[in-house]
Amino acid sequence: MSAIRPLIPLLITAGILIGGNGLQGTFIALRGSYEGFSPSIIGVIGAGYSIGFAIGCIYVTRLLRQIGHIRTFAAMAAIGASCSLAMSLVIDPTAWLLMRFIVGIAVASLFATVESWINAKVTNANRARTLSIYRLVDLGSVTAAQYVIPAAGIEGTVIFSIVAIAMTLSLVPISLADRSSPLPPEAIRFDPVAVWRISPLAVVGVTCVGLAMAAFRNIGPIYGEAIGMSITSIATFMSAGIIGGVVLQYPLGVYSDRLDRRKVILWTTIGSILTGGYLSLGAGSSETANIIGVFLFGAFSMPLYSLCSAHGNDHAREGQHALVSAGLLFYWSIGATIGPLLAALLLEYHGPDVFFIYTSVIFAGFAVFTVRRMGARPPVPPEERPGRFRALLRTSAYFNKLAAPPDKEDHREDHR
Repeated sequence: MSAIRPLIPLLITAGILIGGNGLQGTFIALRGSYEGFSPSIIGVIGAGYSIGFAIGCIYVTRLLRQIGHIRTFAAMAAIGASCSLAMSLVIDPTAWLLMRFIVGIAVASLFATVESWINAKVTNANRARTLSIYRLVDLGSVTAAQYVIPAAGIEGTVIFSIVAIAMTLSLVPISLADRSSPLPPEAIRFDPVAVWRISPLAVVGVTCVGLAMAAFRNIGPIYGEAIGMSITSIATFMSAGIIGGVVLQYPLGVYSDRLDRRKVILWTTIGSILTGGYLSLGAGSSETANIIGVFLFGAFSMPLYSLCSAHGNDHAREGQHALVSAGLLFYWSIGATIGPLLAALLLEYHGPDVFFIYTSVIFAGFAVFTVRRMGARPPVPPEERPGRFRALLRTSAYFNKLAAPPDKEDHREDHR
């Protein structure tokens, strides 16, 4: 515990930031519907966030190299908070699209700053415990944030203000913590064509995850509203999918480390297909059935990004891991841009029953591609893989690359 204690301010910062961002994602969909935005317009706004997030992840290294971690975090928190408040002042789809795009850039930069800082502080001896705590913070803050919506209501400016307050308050723990900061990161190579050559399965996998899961995160609240759920039930519905993803994340990661990882990816994808089919064809408008179904859907589908990322890193040579992670994030962003648009159009013109049919069709295509790839090349033996727990880190190699190499002396930023 003493080794983790110095990281507590960073973990508190992460919890406040993740909670505020998770709250805003669900709220924007519900508030947009309340304001009369069509599902397709809400899908476009969600796509804008995904594009911004990808751009932020790719270019944040330049900021970290030029002005350091603390200044980068402060600047992006101020931008994110300002955009959140601006959305309460101008209720217009075009303005919201622009603000969500900028928020995506800011949030990606904030996450990269915090996670790279954490990676720089931990050692191999406490890395697993720290990452477990980080995921618990992630789960707890996002789940709790969902229930702010029914408590505060979707009308007025209250939730916009809460999100802005959360982004601003996230500055406090990180500013009052130990003033030592990681060294500036190395430049990150970006070559999506090379990533495709390294692992076509990983590329197709993360693209499909973007197509399906970005649709769930952005349009899921509209699905809940369309089948007659209350605001509180929608909060529970979205939380159940997130909690489900955490439940199977660790065991699936462990099994994929021991077995042919592609088999675990295939089984998990089939689980996503079946649970999506149940939600579309069996759950109907029952709140209980939908909440149970989405818990199982999240349990299978949310770990897929980590599993595909781990598979891609299995085939990466030394020094290519950051390239693979940045490239996979780029391909995910393509899916995450298109997914909410497709799902919103289908929901708008064909009703809520088709929403999870859409995700099942996406995952069915990926399952077929996975079977084909399993016959294309032999599996990587477990002893030749980069390491355990890699399947648990969403973009681990990318953020590890952002972290500073060990240094005997504290690197202190100029705080004047």
